[in-house]
Amino acid sequence: MPFDPNASFGKSLFFGEILEDQIFPYPEMPRDQAELVAPICDSIDKYMATIDSRKLDRTGEMPNELLQSLREIGLFGLIVPEAHGGLGLSNTGYARVMQQVAGWDGSIAVTLGAHSSIGFKGLLLFGTDEQKKRYLPKLATGEMIAAFCLTEPGSGSDAFSVKTSAKRDGDFYVLNGQKLWITNGGIADFYTVFAKTTPDTPSQKGKITAFIVTRDLGGVTHGPHEDKMGIRASNTTAVFFDNVRVPAANVLGEEGKGFKVAMSILNHGRTGLGAGAVGGQRRLLQAAIAHANERKQFGRPISSFGKIKEKLGRMATNLYVSESLCYMVSSTIDRSGVDYSVEGAATKVFNSEALWHATDEALQIAGGMGYMREQPYEQAMRDSRINRIFEGTNEILRLYIGLTGLQKPGEYLKGLGKELANSLTDPIKGFGLLREYAVRKARQAVPYGRTQISKAHESMREQVAYVEDAVQGLAALCDTVLRRHGREVVEMQFATTRIADVAIDLLALCATIARTTRLIETRGVAGCTVELNMTFAFYSDARHRIRANLRAGTGRNNDEEIKNVADHLIASGKYENDVLR
Repeated sequence: MPFDPNASFGKSLFFGEILEDQIFPYPEMPRDQAELVAPICDSIDKYMATIDSRKLDRTGEMPNELLQSLREIGLFGLIVPEAHGGLGLSNTGYARVMQQVAGWDGSIAVTLGAHSSIGFKGLLLFGTDEQKKRYLPKLATGEMIAAFCLTEPGSGSDAFSVKTSAKRDGDFYVLNGQKLWITNGGIADFYTVFAKTTPDTPSQKGKITAFIVTRDLGGVTHGPHEDKMGIRASNTTAVFFDNVRVPAANVLGEEGKGFKVAMSILNHGRTGLGAGAVGGQRRLLQAAIAHANERKQFGRPISSFGKIKEKLGRMATNLYVSESLCYMVSSTIDRSGVDYSVEGAATKVFNSEALWHATDEALQIAGGMGYMREQPYEQAMRDSRINRIFEGTNEILRLYIGLTGLQKPGEYLKGLGKELANSLTDPIKGFGLLREYAVRKARQAVPYGRTQISKAHESMREQVAYVEDAVQGLAALCDTVLRRHGREVVEMQFATTRIADVAIDLLALCATIARTTRLIETRGVAGCTVELNMTFAFYSDARHRIRANLRAGTGRNNDEEIKNVADHLIASGKYENDVLR
């Protein structure tokens, strides 16, 4: 079967299904895009080599002349359609460029990413022709820099708790409120702002609407640049809206549908962050290899020692998997896929954590020298830490992945119970439903021999067999958790997180197997020895994690003990044990 734009490879895993046509053959960047992106990446390397990243970090400011140079080389117009003056890159092309920028400097990557990935992404996804015609040309040149305004002092992961309000007044909305930690907040002229257009009531939260707000409307101000731990040169401020009269024509999408707009922007934009994490890993791995080859101890390079090889090998393996995930998702978007939220969230979680691991290991390989500020590692550590927090914390995204994945199995079980109850007067219908359920349960129970993946190269037969079994294990775990907790599953965060972690590893394994298969078809097995070894290494690590999570999901875990300890700490407000007492 061909690629189905309405299907979700990620969501299907929770139901015990592997939609291999969604990822096989692993997609390649179209030649026209590759020919466009390659010289851009070369230009970025030449340009970024002239930037003193350490100075940007120390001063914590983005100089106006640097912003102007970014405008001049066209980096604000990467995803703006050519008809509106931009480069019109595909999602995959954009991801590849962001990978290149992030490999050099996190602050510059975040500035550009906040502009394109989320700042005006709502305009591209939901804007009217008139809105696009009016704003995109200025956004393409960087005359207008964009920012995404969702977070507030009392509203982070809980988007529905925003207090910023927009009250209708004829052909305008009067906007009041404040947003917090807004990247580009102090340098932007174009803001995508989310506000309540109906008030909260005791029974339900008010509805959120998305607006285009420009600084020239008046009443838009910003606070001082935040003094951050990392990405210090990127401009981060509070933004204030004081009786801003926003034309009704500036509504993005439909009134009251702002939450959908926000989630669509974030889902769509996470490939930029995932690609940035790829770029960071590549840079750190290169630095680690160079140091390991140059540094000598006991009369030989430290790269000859097993423990250093282990670190380098795992860094490279995680990088290969991160690339495989990132470009699988970006190509899904380019192929007009409409349901990639689970895949996008999984990529953000995996890649941001792989980057953090790479940072830690690269510093460790450098040893005491790595702890010195003159080396790049301490800045890399500070810069990379934010990736696990913004655009959805990894904890929230794990809950999103788990609960979203549970939705289809939950609907199935609910429908099964209802249909069986209704079919008591129709034994034939009841028998048919029972048979369907029995087939699903049998498929989950029978080890090996399943053939849901037929397009992977035979050199990865063991890995494919395990994936097919583990997907059934995931489906069985979903079934168990839903039956055990019912509607209360939304509060079962330990169980939901385990389900999400299994799904993330399976998604990563599938993407990697598909990519390695594609490379083997191009180069042959002999030309893919390193890629096969990285695939096998990741499979081994992922298999241990998956088995542990599936086992813990059956009840063999320490969840209650951990929660009891936390409850005691919360109640007492402190850790009370002391060897002196």
